[in-house]
Amino acid sequence: MTASNASIASSGVRGAKVIGLLALMRLRPGLAIDLGTVNTLIYVAGRGLVVEEPSVIALERATGKVAAVGAMAEALSGKEPEGIEVIWPLRDGVIADFEAATRMLNTFLHRAHVRRGLVRPLAVICVPRSATSVERRAVSATVEVRNPHCAVRLIDEPVAAAAGAGASPSSAEGAFVVDIGGGTTEIALVAGGGVVRARSLRVGGNAMDEAIAHAVKAHFGLLLGHRASEGLKIALGLSGGETDWAEVVGVDVAHEELRSARIPGEIVVAALERSVGAIVEAVHEVLSGIPPDLANDVVERKIQMAGGGALLLGLAERIAVSTGIKTSVVEDPRRCVVRGAAEILQHRAGLRASKVA
Repeated sequence: MTASNASIASSGVRGAKVIGLLALMRLRPGLAIDLGTVNTLIYVAGRGLVVEEPSVIALERATGKVAAVGAMAEALSGKEPEGIEVIWPLRDGVIADFEAATRMLNTFLHRAHVRRGLVRPLAVICVPRSATSVERRAVSATVEVRNPHCAVRLIDEPVAAAAGAGASPSSAEGAFVVDIGGGTTEIALVAGGGVVRARSLRVGGNAMDEAIAHAVKAHFGLLLGHRASEGLKIALGLSGGETDWAEVVGVDVAHEELRSARIPGEIVVAALERSVGAIVEAVHEVLSGIPPDLANDVVERKIQMAGGGALLLGLAERIAVSTGIKTSVVEDPRRCVVRGAAEILQHRAGLRASKVA
């Protein structure tokens, strides 16, 4: 065999190996995880969304055993039976209780029935843009500590949100996303599967609920639970809803008795202003430094709102009026991030760069 033929043969072998490796990567089992402050969603390649549960775990105080996880644990939140502790292990989009988060996520992964293939399953997990390296390592470890056969990659939530809103992870076209979750709000200009400009606020649906509860206590002397505060937020929002008032039941501060009250929309609007104002201000800040070549993309694609907070009545209109740019809520905003993470998982776009340090 001549040197030239040997070189051609060698190239052919290398090419076959590369093709084989790529094929193997495509066959690698994978899952996308949106580990949120309020809800955890898990997508498994080839099967779709298999877990959508509240991010909460209930433990027996005496033994430390798991009493319930997800929806069953949430049902106990705020009304724990004696001997049961209910823990929400994430705060502001990052892990606050590592042990509880690990046990919770391990239960969800068990429910997802992820099967091992010829190579390690690839787990793509979304994290807030502002998460520190320590917080990122903690998120990665929640999977790896009890599932060491998983290969974990982290991606920034706004990148996943942009993909979930329809922006191609491999396209240079710009997308402007406002993703409002339970613990954080991610505002970002995304292009080519990466963040161009961004702000991450540790303000979300939970902070809004707490502000409403505080306002109702101050004005009506009524203590509200989480569900009642959230109900007012959903019913009245920034527009006052259909009736401009809503009725809630709470505990009278002075007499410690159950009492109902009609809460006017203006009380809720005033309570939400601090959170909403911070979000609108951050949107302006990100827009103010936008590269000229991406300006047209933003105007054409509109400001895309994702996350459960995107459904707040009147918020999209508030942002549109304030910025002068059309604003729309993406389809199924609560699942937008995990949908985008699944898209990135499928195409393996940008995963190497987002590997945890």
